[in-house]
This record gives sequence, C-alpha cells and structure tokens, in this order.
Amino acid sequence: MPEPLVTVDDLKMHFPIYTGVFRRHTGDVKAVDGVSFSILPGETLGLVGESGCGKSTVGRALLRLYEPTAGRVVIDGDDVVSLPPEALRKKRPTMQMVFQDPQASLNPRMTLARIIGEPLDEHTDWPKAKKLERVYELMDQVGLNRRFANRYPHEFSGGQRQRIGIARALALNPKFIVCDEPIAALDVSIQAQVVNLLEDLQEKFGLTYLFISHDLSMVRHIADRVAVMYLGKIAELSPRDALYARPLHPYAEALLSAVNEPDPVRAQSRKRIILKGDVPSPANPPIGCNFCTRCPKVFDRCRVEKPALREVEPDRFVACHLFDNIVAGPTGAPEASEHNQQGVTQ
Repeated sequence: MPEPLVTVDDLKMHFPIYTGVFRRHTGDVKAVDGVSFSILPGETLGLVGESGCGKSTVGRALLRLYEPTAGRVVIDGDDVVSLPPEALRKKRPTMQMVFQDPQASLNPRMTLARIIGEPLDEHTDWPKAKKLERVYELMDQVGLNRRFANRYPHEFSGGQRQRIGIARALALNPKFIVCDEPIAALDVSIQAQVVNLLEDLQEKFGLTYLFISHDLSMVRHIADRVAVMYLGKIAELSPRDALYARPLHPYAEALLSAVNEPDPVRAQSRKRIILKGDVPSPANPPIGCNFCTRCPKVFDRCRVEKPALREVEPDRFVACHLFDNIVAGPTGAPEASEHNQQGVTQ
C-alpha cells in the first residue's frame, strides 16, 4: 500500500459562542468534533451527510481556510495545521479547492483570463506571455473556448463558471483538491459533465480528491471510498461498493434508503427508513452517541458513552456500539460475538 497523501487525525473545529453585554464565552458550536481519515494518492474520498453535519467545515479546515481548534492534517508530508504563515503560503500550490457556489467564488470585476491567472500572479514570476499561454492551456483542459478569455463571470452559465473554478484550482498543478459540493448549484445534465470532467482530469494528472456532496448517487459514481458524517463526527467509513450494498451504521442505512432507485421492481422491494425527531444542536450534542436521539436501534449504552470509530470488517470503519464486540474469526474474517448478534437483532 502506498503512503497516504492526506492524513487527518482527530480534527476539531469549534466556533465560540459569545453572549451577554460583555460578550462572555459561554460555549462552542462543535462543527467538527474529532474526525480522522486518510486519502491515498490518486484516490477520491466521498464525504456525505445531511446539511449542517460539518462536511464543508472539514474541507475548509483541511486547507486551513479555517484555523482548526485541534488535530493534525498531514498533506504530502507536512502538517498543515502547524505550518507558519510563509511556509503555508509555499504549500498552497499543493492543495486547492473548488467551491460550492461558482457565482460567489468568482470576482465579478475580473475577466476569465485574470481569474484563472491569479494563482500564477501570486506564486510564480513568469512573464506575461507565459502566463497567458498557461491560461489558454487550462481553458483547453476544462473545455472552455479560448475566445472567452476576456469575458466576465456574469456572461457564463453555471456549468461554465464551475469549469472556470476548476481551471483556477488546476493552475499550479496541485496534488490534492477539495471539491466542496461542486455540482450542487447545477442542472442535472450539467452535473454529469462536471463530474466526468473531474474524473478525466484525475486520470490525466493523478489528482487526489476529497469530494464533498449530499448527492449520494453522484458520490457513488465518482468516489472510491465514502465517509458518512453526522453531527460533526464520522459514523461510517467504507469502500464505495460495500457501503452501498450493505451499510453497517444505522444512520448510513437510513441515509442510503433515501437514494432514488431507477429500477421500479427493486424500488418496490426496498424498505424506506424514516428517522424521527430533529438533529441535536452542535452547540449541545448528546452525552453519548450523537445519533442516539434518532437511532431506531438505540439501547442504554448509546445514551451515556460515545462510540469510537473502529475497523469491524476489512477496510470498513464504524462508530457504533452494536459492533463493539466484533472479533476476528478463525479465518481472519470478522465475526460478531453472541452478545453483539443479540444487540443487532434487537
């Protein structure tokens, strides 16, 4: 196995809450509360979950667009969290981001050529002619006509704007790109074009992606592994095919039951899991498991003890007390102990 390009260890991102006339610090919004994972070179890790679970915050904290509260983020051998400002600036070409809203992420007063060439202005001392040639090369790679170089963002469609954002992210030949819901604001037909473009660029340049999305069907198409987040924590981290065929965590099971099934015969036989109750506030999460207030398989231990993310099957990690008593069988394959089997049955 190659060394991971990205290693995240116990990442936390807490936003302080100030109240009263004197603005006293009275609490924290625990947007990300102890997230750990790794991404191999050339791999795409999908990060999914409902709105407000902390997906986008993870992406921004990884690139230190937010200052993490705690944890380590090692990208290509360097701990990004501990880098001083000048060293972090030199590290920026290695890691880039494609933002969710293509309209808001582009400067309306800059032409396409200036937007794509801005990273080159900041991080290189190339002459103007070489920068322009690089801009044209990037436009060709993402499928934009060179005649558009002097147009402004408002003159483009949503899909074209997202291609501009992708070209800007590729300008400095990065190794790792965070894609923060890059298709959320696009039409369905355009979504497929953008995802296919990302896959083609990954194959051509060996890129590594963290693909953040709430569109589970699109994540299934592009991701190699999928991490399911709930209320600032990872509930399950599994290979794509294994997760979609048999989710282990009760939340992952409920989430995947909501994915549309194009086959009407399979759609009729599939059981839809409806979760009751509301998502707890990240400023005041439950004492035990974050999902215990809505879990259909909850038992007493869930309400008082937080489960750790652990490997229960080869390459499958779950944070759930139902799997705490998983033991290795005689062949090395994981088996559930008698107590665990009873818990799952209940």
